[in-house]
Amino acid sequence: MALFVQPWPIFLSINYLGLQACFLRVFMKIKLNNVCIFPLAQILNCVVYCIFVAMAAGLPFLNPYKSTDDADFRHGVNFAVAGSTALPTEILASENILSPVTNSSLSVQLGWMSTHFNSTCKTRGGWCVNQIKYLSFFLKQSTYCVEKLKNSLFMVGEIGGNDYNYALLPGKSIEEVKKIVPNVVEAIKNAVRRVIHYGAVRVIVPGNFPIGCFPIYLTRFQTNDTAVYDEDQCLKELNDFSKYHNDNLRRAIKDLKNEFPNVVIVLFTIILIFCFVMLYTGFDVMSLQKACCGIGGNYNFSLTRMCGAGLPVCSNPNQHISWDGVHLTQEAYKFMTGWLIRNMLHKLQCSV
Repeated sequence: MALFVQPWPIFLSINYLGLQACFLRVFMKIKLNNVCIFPLAQILNCVVYCIFVAMAAGLPFLNPYKSTDDADFRHGVNFAVAGSTALPTEILASENILSPVTNSSLSVQLGWMSTHFNSTCKTRGGWCVNQIKYLSFFLKQSTYCVEKLKNSLFMVGEIGGNDYNYALLPGKSIEEVKKIVPNVVEAIKNAVRRVIHYGAVRVIVPGNFPIGCFPIYLTRFQTNDTAVYDEDQCLKELNDFSKYHNDNLRRAIKDLKNEFPNVVIVLFTIILIFCFVMLYTGFDVMSLQKACCGIGGNYNFSLTRMCGAGLPVCSNPNQHISWDGVHLTQEAYKFMTGWLIRNMLHKLQCSV
């Protein structure tokens, strides 16, 4: 996933949200039903960052931009696509990395965002602005969009993880995959720059997860060599790789802050928060690295029999961090988003 915007919210793997004085109620007081509201039960169970943030802000859930229904985008837009990459598929293909899920990479999502804003925020008209008579309407519409974006939250990411998944899981070495990290980070940096040029003044950029703790990687690279695991039984080299990406992203955000000193850009340090969730938030210690939906091996996960129809699901998903070996459970996302909300208000220069 990648772009999300909210009030309008956007999720690009961008999301965009209307902040409404940032957040109107304390996040952890939100009551949730364990019912999935999207047709995504196979990959999620099922509330993720952008939904929790919208709920905390007192906003409706974000509609996907490509929704076939008459979607309401007044409070935000979700441009994210499951399985999408930061780099265009043709660039990945040139590195012998196949993107098997979708061609809707970050650049495609940014194109959708441009189309959406261009159609919503009319700033120019045809033939002398339709002979002047509609000029006042266009000016009002332009001002309306500018004001909306000033009071909106853009979330660009998490994106880039699939670029690495599609390289590492088939067998490329970490050293090989490190070569594309600067390009992935540059794509994210350019995405942030682009939303700022549209008028964003508050942007959150999530880093990547510690993939060495995920069942899919623990299964794929399982070994009897205890030296490759850390004290939490995660794969050290893969987590070091995630840190390498996040360090590059941190430098890119520092550059963007220098380039746009009047824009608030916040790095969401996912690795730190994931570790806190894993160790200190009361999840079942016997299931920290086991998928809730799945079967097989030490991690309840199989690359050949992934979560889907006919596979068992754990009796209490709220005690698990991993839903399907690849994605987190709703409960894990709730804890992580709670930390994000509690710790980002002052950084976003919001008043409650």
